[in-house]
Amino acid sequence: MIRMALEGRSEVRSLAFDLAARKVTIVHQGAPERLLECLVPLKLGAEIAKSQSVGTEDQSSEEPLEAPADEAGVLKLLLSINGVMFLIEATLGWISQSTGLIADSLDMFADAAVYGLSLAAVGKVLAQKKRAARISGYLQMALALGAFVEVMRRFYFGSEPEPFWMMGVALVALAANVTCMWLLAKHRQGEVHMKASWIFSTNDVIANLGVVVAGGLVAFTGSRYPDLVIGLIISVVVLTGSLRILKVSRG
Repeated sequence: MIRMALEGRSEVRSLAFDLAARKVTIVHQGAPERLLECLVPLKLGAEIAKSQSVGTEDQSSEEPLEAPADEAGVLKLLLSINGVMFLIEATLGWISQSTGLIADSLDMFADAAVYGLSLAAVGKVLAQKKRAARISGYLQMALALGAFVEVMRRFYFGSEPEPFWMMGVALVALAANVTCMWLLAKHRQGEVHMKASWIFSTNDVIANLGVVVAGGLVAFTGSRYPDLVIGLIISVVVLTGSLRILKVSRG
């Protein structure tokens, strides 16, 4: 989000991110307040912590804007894994009447869209990056709203989710996300999109565990409501993510 907000600003030379400390170091020309105006609308709590003049030699050590080739290779693997799991979870979620699995498949798609966006943006101009972001955001929004409608439909007309299918497929998805985390392990301290990808995979693991727990509750109680609740929660998360992507793409 920060990269897209600052993209096209000719005064920006390089960016270096420290996500743990919520800090970004920007090597630039001109007044820092002009860059702050681009970051405040993101509502990430942006403020100028420190500003100082640096020599030319200091700029070479900063993080470059382009993604390294090896990171692009990892992103392709992540895109493939999440894309395949999206199809598997969506199909089996529909067969097993589980809104939790359907919504979790959308979470997989959301990640695949982000990874695809990162790949599509490499070496492209600003207009193409924003166009890719808008397409990703609208598609995620459509799927999230579709999942929400499906939750409401099954709430009113009834459903019989298969708990063991829920838990089995969610465990496969969990294994896929653990694999993604393993692929990202050596890049988690790299560029910001790789750090963000690590966070995405970590959140996915939590969502997978939520579906497993919901499946267990469905089996234990015989009620369909745990499945509906986890489906609704994940749908809202995906919808919120799509709105943030659209906001940045229009900035």
